[in-house]
Amino acid sequence: MKIISLLTLLILLAGYSCRRNTKYPEFSAVGNGTYYRLHKIGENTEKPRHGDYVTVNLAYTTMNDSIFFKGTRKMQVDSPAYEGSVDACFALLAVGDSATFILMADEFFTRTLKTSVPVFIPSDGSMKIKAGMQNIQTLEEYEKEKEAFLTWIEDFGEYEKVVLRQFISSEKPGINPLPSGIFYINIRPGKGKKVEAGDTLTINYEGRFLNGKFFDSTVKRKQPFQFVYGTEWQVIKGLEEAVGMMREGEHSLFIMPSELGFGNTGSSTGVIPPFTSLIFEVEILKVSSRGKI
Repeated sequence: MKIISLLTLLILLAGYSCRRNTKYPEFSAVGNGTYYRLHKIGENTEKPRHGDYVTVNLAYTTMNDSIFFKGTRKMQVDSPAYEGSVDACFALLAVGDSATFILMADEFFTRTLKTSVPVFIPSDGSMKIKAGMQNIQTLEEYEKEKEAFLTWIEDFGEYEKVVLRQFISSEKPGINPLPSGIFYINIRPGKGKKVEAGDTLTINYEGRFLNGKFFDSTVKRKQPFQFVYGTEWQVIKGLEEAVGMMREGEHSLFIMPSELGFGNTGSSTGVIPPFTSLIFEVEILKVSSRGKI
């Protein structure tokens, strides 16, 4: 009798396990339509807590793995605003871990990013976030790091302005900045569609310091960058303004002060120092209107 009861219990548990997540059987449930699958487990076990700052390699994709954003972001982990939020996802990852998360697109875009769902994703559909945890800092560690940077560069802001003026006068005389402070130099006009909010852009760009040293290049990687224009967390403020002035096929050069780039903190990766002016050479390869990729 006991053997029969045990077998019955195991069958019931197996049935419950199958019913628990039949939609994405290779994923584990986080809650509220969010699922995750670990790909890599790092050597560390400590995971972020509320208030910690995390540095994460991110890729946002459609359910068929079409990437519409890819980059590294540093952000503070909040208490989950709802079950299965992106904060709840990050709380599952220790340094060195990588995973794929499936989330409800409407929840992520409207409640987390405070924006509308891209037109190429159904409003009631899902999306994927592929995340690799690079670093976790406590609030105290973050504040100490920030204070040390600000102390070191107390007078650096004025110095940047001098360097930028000297560069423009020697390398690009005769051009004037736009009201935002960005310098716009057209290399080859574009004859295609003007960029508009909601368009999916495919671009090549090369980022350099004023001394000519490269810090990033999609051309060298042979991997154009694709993103939805006008959506938060996609590109830095200066690059957002720059591509918004362009047309499909255009090739232009932009020189921008740090307040349009990575500001007084520099990039989260440490590659770009605080108060650093940047040069971006951008080519718009393709502009896809809403609903088309």
